[in-house]
Amino acid sequence: MVRLFHVDAFTAERFSGNPATVILGAEALDEATLHALAREFGHGDSVFALPADASDHDLSARFFTPRGESAFIGHATLALHAALHTVDPLCGTRTRRQKQKSGIVEVTTHATADARRYAIRQSPAPLGAVLDGAALAPVLAALRLERADLDPRCPVQVAGSGSTRLLIGLREGARLARLRPDHLALARLSGQLEVAGFFPFSLAPAVPDCTSEARMFCPAIGIAEDPVSGNAHGMLGVYLCAHRLLPVRDGHAAFTGRQGHHMRRGGRVQVEMEIAGAMVRTVTIAGEAVVVYEGPLRE
Repeated sequence: MVRLFHVDAFTAERFSGNPATVILGAEALDEATLHALAREFGHGDSVFALPADASDHDLSARFFTPRGESAFIGHATLALHAALHTVDPLCGTRTRRQKQKSGIVEVTTHATADARRYAIRQSPAPLGAVLDGAALAPVLAALRLERADLDPRCPVQVAGSGSTRLLIGLREGARLARLRPDHLALARLSGQLEVAGFFPFSLAPAVPDCTSEARMFCPAIGIAEDPVSGNAHGMLGVYLCAHRLLPVRDGHAAFTGRQGHHMRRGGRVQVEMEIAGAMVRTVTIAGEAVVVYEGPLRE
């Protein structure tokens, strides 16, 4: 039976965090139906769970944004494993190896009688070009920022491969609330700069209980503003380590990021890096997720 779930990720409260549609039993669907379902839920991201096709992983996943198929989506991965947990409840810890177009990641469910937490362990995203001068000016104009708004410790830098983000550090978290970006200009810049999204963040957050506060704009992939991005926070972790903006203790660095509260969908992402020497070896992105509703797909 094909089962559909609506799940809010990176939150423990319904109607907050980042929503995703999860489809379990997708092996029963032909390719045309799979794409039709992705279009049906085109208001947000969706993930289809499929059986493993080799011994090096436990399940496969295919991801879709409103504009088409994606290699990997962090919050939809949390949503998928929350749905799997609903189908097969457990207390304790279980790790599954998940395969998608971007490769294989490990996803661990930590469950107690009171809480569920999901953690994605993956390879660090590479850091790319730093933007300055003439290349940076149109980005600031599209975000309606001034150079004085930028954190001088934080170079504006591309991160990731395939699905890339431009990381833009701001002096004050309060400035994030006043952002009114030009989405058409950002969509054009996405093509020119080869970045799928723009991730302004601040290490001086205006909200409590976090290290960073952020927003995410991805109009080029059909998402004007993404509520909570696990992928971007993983990239931010690598970036903060590379620029020595996080303390490292016993080969580990960690931080908590908050996002989505500007959209009334507040969420929290926990990020931890394993570090050897000056190199980040692995990145773990973790958070909670809650199933809002579920049901079968009618034939």
